[in-house]
Amino acid sequence: MKKLIKWILGIGSIFLCIMLAIGIIYGAKGYFLYQGVIKDNPLSQLVEGIESKQHYTPYEELPEFYIHAVVAVEDHRFQQHHGVDPIAICRAAWNDIKTLSFAEGGSTITQQLAKNLYFTQEKKLERKFAEIFVAFDLERNYTKKEILSLYVNTIYFGNGCYGIYDAAQKYFGKSPKELTPYESAMLAGIPNAPSAYSPSDNPELAEQRLRQVLKRMEACGVITKTEITNILEESPH
Repeated sequence: MKKLIKWILGIGSIFLCIMLAIGIIYGAKGYFLYQGVIKDNPLSQLVEGIESKQHYTPYEELPEFYIHAVVAVEDHRFQQHHGVDPIAICRAAWNDIKTLSFAEGGSTITQQLAKNLYFTQEKKLERKFAEIFVAFDLERNYTKKEILSLYVNTIYFGNGCYGIYDAAQKYFGKSPKELTPYESAMLAGIPNAPSAYSPSDNPELAEQRLRQVLKRMEACGVITKTEITNILEESPH
């Protein structure tokens, strides 16, 4: 038994050393990638460019229900972390190891914004580290309200719609501040898979996704079962 325990501990130590070495190597690559993109396109300039767009929607004009829905489905510890959520990363890493894939990333809203500003959807470790460094910059220089507003103004909602204003106009013919809880939940669910959850292209899948959003909000303590029932009564189907 002692030999078995020593063997397991030895294997575990080797595994940890390998993971540490990988982290150092790709962390360094990510840092240099981060330095390069920040030098070419300073963060402040990118943010100013987004905020100066004609239909940029500031935090104050976002429905409270929509804000709660986005945070619940994308990053429920958004207010507590400083750009990176270690719990989400560990959970995603464990799931990736079990499935032998890189399907989950454990990205926070801040990390997703960093990716939208500077990087592609390409799944490489160095890009992931670079994204983290940009996320730290965002958290140092902008408030949570500013980060969330930048995020919802840059994400893709399908059908050529980038940002909450275009999505609200496209799918419901409204400005964001006019959205109902039902419509807000619907839009909060689309960015997870824009082509699949488009209300105009796949109304049934969009409705299923909306119900997932509401269930997630309930799990986060944001709404109750009674409120879910009332919201679903808005459904046109």
